Amino acid sequence: MFIRNERSLKEFIQLYPIVSTLIIIHIVLWFVMEFFQSGIGWIVYVFGVGNNLYVAMGEYWRLVSPIFLHREITHMLFNSFALVLFGPALELMLGKFKFILAYLAAGIIANIATFLIEPLNYTHLGASGSIYGLFGIYIFMVTFRKHLMDYGSSQMIKTILIIGILMSFVGARINIVAHLAGFAGGFAIAPLVLRNVRAFSPWRMYERNYPDNDGEIRFNPNRWRKRRVIPDSIRKNWLWIVIGILAVIGFFSRYIQ
Repeated sequence: MFIRNERSLKEFIQLYPIVSTLIIIHIVLWFVMEFFQSGIGWIVYVFGVGNNLYVAMGEYWRLVSPIFLHREITHMLFNSFALVLFGPALELMLGKFKFILAYLAAGIIANIATFLIEPLNYTHLGASGSIYGLFGIYIFMVTFRKHLMDYGSSQMIKTILIIGILMSFVGARINIVAHLAGFAGGFAIAPLVLRNVRAFSPWRMYERNYPDNDGEIRFNPNRWRKRRVIPDSIRKNWLWIVIGILAVIGFFSRYIQ
């Protein structure tokens, strides 16, 4: 479920349009805030960042807007990479509408909890609440809908969740409330979004997106040609590789500062 086998970035975008759109929004808004700090970037930050005092004054859109904003590149890359790994399977299983509904609901629940628990001067931003909401849905599947996931994937998601929660308490400047509330929110709404959902199948996405493929095995006339110096798998997916490396570096740098 969590191993990416798409042949190119273009194919990934075609197969998972919601996940791809969310990642693009992350990158674009971070770029705007980072390189246009005295203009539109300042406006995006000031009117989009989560701030408990402003929410108390009636600016309720701040319960939603922080989900899409990231101040540091490492934070943005890490959350985007988490979406690349854990978003596609859920988008395929739930469908576009229920996936984005679950993603936003978990993030909003995380931000509401932050408003209720943290002090009025607390400021926050990031998609972590929504990301942990996806973990909550997966853990619900592991606990109550075992037939929807294979054993290897269920073990992987449990291990990653434990590490993520432990790191939430170790790292600095991390909204622990949002992480825990986002997870709880995802777990709570899982029964609704998983209703009538079929078990994950990597073949179903190709059947849905490539209906003309009859599954017939065909001879590849180029199979014995000299291989490229750079394998196709790397050449076509270089962007994901770069994002992954930067995300891993950023992940560890957040906890050793």
